[in-house]
Amino acid sequence: MVEAVLIDLFSLPATLQNNIQGLLHNTLEAVEKYSAIHAPCVYVMCCQRQGSEKKDEQEFLLAALRGFQSLKRLEVVCAQTTAAALYTIKQRLDEKDLSIIKVILPTIRKDLMKVYIDYLFTAVYQFEFEDLQVISDSESLQISEHQHEGQILPSQDIALIRSEIQMYLESLPSLKGELTILRSSLIPDDIFLHGFTTRAGGISYIPTLSSCNLFSSSKRRDPQVVVKENLRRLANAAGFNPETFHRVKVDHANAVCIMGKTEPHDYDGIVTDQKGVTLAAPGADCIPVLFADPVRKACGAAHSGWKGTLLGVSMATVNAMVSEYGCNVKDILVVLGPSVGPCCYQLPHESAKEFYRIDPKCVRLFDSANPYIDIRRATRILLERGGILPENIQDDSITDQNQNITFCTACHPDKFYSHFRDGTNFGTQIGFISIKD
Repeated sequence: MVEAVLIDLFSLPATLQNNIQGLLHNTLEAVEKYSAIHAPCVYVMCCQRQGSEKKDEQEFLLAALRGFQSLKRLEVVCAQTTAAALYTIKQRLDEKDLSIIKVILPTIRKDLMKVYIDYLFTAVYQFEFEDLQVISDSESLQISEHQHEGQILPSQDIALIRSEIQMYLESLPSLKGELTILRSSLIPDDIFLHGFTTRAGGISYIPTLSSCNLFSSSKRRDPQVVVKENLRRLANAAGFNPETFHRVKVDHANAVCIMGKTEPHDYDGIVTDQKGVTLAAPGADCIPVLFADPVRKACGAAHSGWKGTLLGVSMATVNAMVSEYGCNVKDILVVLGPSVGPCCYQLPHESAKEFYRIDPKCVRLFDSANPYIDIRRATRILLERGGILPENIQDDSITDQNQNITFCTACHPDKFYSHFRDGTNFGTQIGFISIKD
């Protein structure tokens, strides 16, 4: 069932401007007929023109909207670019949690529109297209059910669309305050650039993703272009190059990627000794773990959820630094970033047993059906057993809590994303590190 209808009047030929009212009236009439029972939201997308042209066109559109009372939610969206108009409509769809959209548009716009949609939406949304037949030498303006078989757009056209989208996203104001980066006092800042992000300072607007979400997935509503813009803003604030940014490909296991060697299909750890290359690990309850060896000048990042913790992903990352770059395990510094704490995180009893075997102190209320788990303590214990010095690990157990950056993500909705707290459409923060040039 169609939940929303988008009528694209954005770039009608100038000779047809006087026919906008009739065109829209006919289109709405058709929408009304096939949606008599379940009235969808209807959005009319048009170009925002200057001066009297803008006023005249809006009056035409408003006149055409009158009389369609059965279409409960009907809105005209005028903008200077297709990217701006479509992104505004996406916001309206997301506010109402709508995902199934019919797009009615001139045949010549279909291939272009599909490219815009590919960049601005994810697989969460379903689109169907209906042709709006515009006949320039006649007063007749009609809808056709005929599905146009589009041609592939030239690469230069696609590049122009990407540029238009990027320019628009760059123009948007940051949300939820200034972009904030948490840094550890353990990692020497004369050698390494590093930090952990919070949720402030990006452009993601969906409540559970707002605002500096740094991960896109086919199951979430934030498209890759928005995440890329958030990353660009982070890179500017932190001082790294987003073009040499490498994030782990999460598998909730213990594989490690060695920069410069064949990249595994999936991995939760990554290491390098190359300067100017930024490594990153995501976290939205799972621990983003950073590694730094100031002696051999090597670094790493790991994503450690409960499965990765049990599989020893942190020590796997340490061992990769030792074997690849000749690091001494006693020189390696390890910082655990914001992650879900034992105050909030529960697992089924069978999974909790594995943490109990590491150390009983890793589990609270062990005899319950869903005990509370301390994945940070388990990570520290496994690192110390592997030879990392206790004083070279920073987590929430440090004495001076003013230096604490290992906050509980679930407990701080104003600062961090949390899958445990927010559900499936959750945002993601990261820990990042690089060796300075």
